[in-house]
Amino acid sequence: MYSTTLYTGAQAWWTAGYTGKGVDVALIDTGVSPVAGLDSPGKVINGPDLSLESQASNLTRLDTYGHGTFMAGLIAGRDTDLKAPYALATASIYRGMAPDARIVSLKVGTADGGVDISQMIAAIDWVVQHKSDNGLNIRVINISYGTNSTQDSYVDPLSYAVEQAWKKGIVVVAAAGNSGYQVGGGAPGIADPAYNPFVIAVGGSDSMGTPTLADDAVGAYSASARCNAPCKRPDFVAPGSHLQGLRVPNSYIDATNPTGSLDNRYFRGSGTSESAAIASGAVALVLQKYPKMTPDQVKAFFNANAFALGGPSPLAQGSGELNLTKMLVASPPSKYTQKFHLGTGTGSLEAARGQDHLTRDGVVLTGEQDIFGQPFNAAAMAKLEASGSSWSGGKWNGSSWSGNSWSGSSWSSSIWTGNSWSGSSWSASSWSANSWSGNSWSGSSWSGNSWSGSSWSGNSWSSDAWMGASWD
Repeated sequence: MYSTTLYTGAQAWWTAGYTGKGVDVALIDTGVSPVAGLDSPGKVINGPDLSLESQASNLTRLDTYGHGTFMAGLIAGRDTDLKAPYALATASIYRGMAPDARIVSLKVGTADGGVDISQMIAAIDWVVQHKSDNGLNIRVINISYGTNSTQDSYVDPLSYAVEQAWKKGIVVVAAAGNSGYQVGGGAPGIADPAYNPFVIAVGGSDSMGTPTLADDAVGAYSASARCNAPCKRPDFVAPGSHLQGLRVPNSYIDATNPTGSLDNRYFRGSGTSESAAIASGAVALVLQKYPKMTPDQVKAFFNANAFALGGPSPLAQGSGELNLTKMLVASPPSKYTQKFHLGTGTGSLEAARGQDHLTRDGVVLTGEQDIFGQPFNAAAMAKLEASGSSWSGGKWNGSSWSGNSWSGSSWSSSIWTGNSWSGSSWSASSWSANSWSGNSWSGSSWSGNSWSGSSWSGNSWSSDAWMGASWD
């Protein structure tokens, strides 16, 4: 990670006095475990645990999958022995892109990554309504997740949720997806919610093992636009290949993919999940320097200063590769407003899931119902989100998800009420013996194409994704 922060220009920002201090990044993911680099007091603030593990006291908020911790470290990891000047510390001292930023963790995924679209939307809505609570200053949401939604972003409910966060002053950074790109067309397109026209969609770049940008390429895994405008393309690309990140020992990906482990502390991974995390950390640096910038201005600033790669199509690389070194001396736009048609969010929850469905005991969660089996009225929810009131008294879409009190550095424990989905009870008694294991939830919405591609499942752990050439 030392090389990544040097290569992207983050270290130049640290030297200039910008380390992400005062900026909170909401990470909607699989939780964050207190491993070294993320265990200092106040580094991670826990929002509500909205995952299916939330009722198990030994699993609540912890990252049983291993993905969220990896992302948190890339964004804002910091070893406790790090001293200023940060750029001169030895390479063995871990630093994320914005080492003094805070992580606000919203856990939505379980040990096998299982999550439903309704949980993602609820988490985004929670961030919007609580972004300034109790001294919080949430300016960024990182979403290293995506589905292959079958509907236009204009009506998609997940796309609408991130659009509302953007309109309410939060920079949303989303992984473009790992479905790959093909020069000349034929690409499957970028993932939902990255395909929303307002938010920042980040593709993945590969340094090709050199310290210069000139020979960089778009990672073979990185999704591209399926056509020219009006198809959404990645806004820019950021390092996503062979990155070293923090490991969660005995988490699902650690236990099932031992070849990804570098040592007792680190894991190596590739994908646009990582690229989004790198970009989120970069945004935190920029917002410390320019705290009054709007999300539209932030996006324009990154796009205007990206380094255009010589070979890949703009459909794959967008404006080019993240270039913080140039941005440190460049002037940001004084005014900028994106001009897109506003979404309606009135589409289908089921269509937003694409191919990703939670399954329990052979029962698949499908249709216009949320994780509790409550009917989901997209138009009614869109109105509540637009007014910033979809959460009320710890309830979202008619069910009690979490308490309303703050204790220490954590939101109060999630209390799930006893509704059911197709005969499978989600009441407290169904979480028997705190024994929700990873393979209880097939379908794995965080695996396959939905962790913004295939980099977290199957063959993608081999070769160039998880055990290929080292970053150096």
